[in-house]
Amino acid sequence: MGGNAGPATGSKPVGALILGGAHGALAAARSLGRRNIPVAIVSDDFTLVRLSRFISQHFSWSGPAAPNATTTLLELAARHGLQDWLLIPGGDAEVRLIAENREALRAAFRVMSCGWADLEAVCNKRLLAERAAAVDIASPRNYRIASEAAATTLELQFPVVLKPAQREAPNVFTLAKAWRADSREEFVARYREAAAAVGHDQVVVQELVPGGGATQFSYVALWQGGKPLAQMTARRTRQYPVDFSYTSTFVEVVQQPEVSAAAQALLASINFEGLVEIEFKYDTRDKLYKVLDVNPRCWTWFGLGEAAGVDFAWLMFCAANGNPAPASVIDDGQKWIYVVRDAIASLRLMARGDLSWSDYRASWRGPMTWAAFAADDPVPGLLEMPLTLYRVLTKRLPLQRRKPVAQIDPDARRAGV
Repeated sequence: MGGNAGPATGSKPVGALILGGAHGALAAARSLGRRNIPVAIVSDDFTLVRLSRFISQHFSWSGPAAPNATTTLLELAARHGLQDWLLIPGGDAEVRLIAENREALRAAFRVMSCGWADLEAVCNKRLLAERAAAVDIASPRNYRIASEAAATTLELQFPVVLKPAQREAPNVFTLAKAWRADSREEFVARYREAAAAVGHDQVVVQELVPGGGATQFSYVALWQGGKPLAQMTARRTRQYPVDFSYTSTFVEVVQQPEVSAAAQALLASINFEGLVEIEFKYDTRDKLYKVLDVNPRCWTWFGLGEAAGVDFAWLMFCAANGNPAPASVIDDGQKWIYVVRDAIASLRLMARGDLSWSDYRASWRGPMTWAAFAADDPVPGLLEMPLTLYRVLTKRLPLQRRKPVAQIDPDARRAGV
């Protein structure tokens, strides 16, 4: 482990408190823990992060949406000596909690976040399209639909995609992340189910931007004072599910100046502060990079930054404590893989003829960061599969049993099932 300890308050070292999260939060814990910085986690679930040897304390709570969430955090700080610790959001609901209550939380913690009024303009997909247009950034065409009656009559160019405006509460729609509809009948059925899950005003309907992994890019960064302290771009080459990603499975560092410029313009327009991943897709029809999603938290492949020379967790810790950010030199040859899900995604792509065996083997060449396994912290990687199976059986399957009849697997559709 590194020998860089965190700053001390009195005789006690200052650390980081991670709120929720999974693989990205695990990578953040490892980054700081390797530098002898104390790391604790607060969660309402048994997460992979708890298994890391770099987690010194774990606290259970009712979740970030609970009415007493802010009070709970302040009480934890007072009771367990977490004063001046850095708060790191690991999930969407945790992002909103910190942004809405940042002034109250700053009485006990170090907080890097802008207010929710600004943040919602990019976190809410309906509002994101408006903000992007205001700063001349392309986004998929949005259809304004606020009722089932409109869903049956509005002129649409199929296929279309239905997305939740925000993904803060788990349900069949938010867990799926997106549903595709290829016909009016299928669209109306899916819209009805989506509206029942999140409400009419939270259903976003967009055109489907064609293209696979070669067209999917992300900008990731740490911002403070209205500008980036560190930034990087990557291609999300493979994902699971293969059509609408619940999670990236294979990511490569690439230089993409157009994506970086668009992302910086978007973030500067809200005076952004904190960690962020912004997803883009290149539309070959009009040759534009279109913004899809903004995630101001630890993203799934957060560990790729450290491997590529941009250690975002350490940089955030330094910035929050008023220390100069270390210089970063990006290694373009680095890759990240979520092995189990990537194997499934790759097999599906091969079955569709979108990935050859030789290309799959070639993607494994070069330095690789694993989503869960690390030689100096092996337990999360070793127990990931049984923990994932447990979560699927106890959480995802009960929700998916309630999915609409019209929600057909896109791979099955192509096979004519």
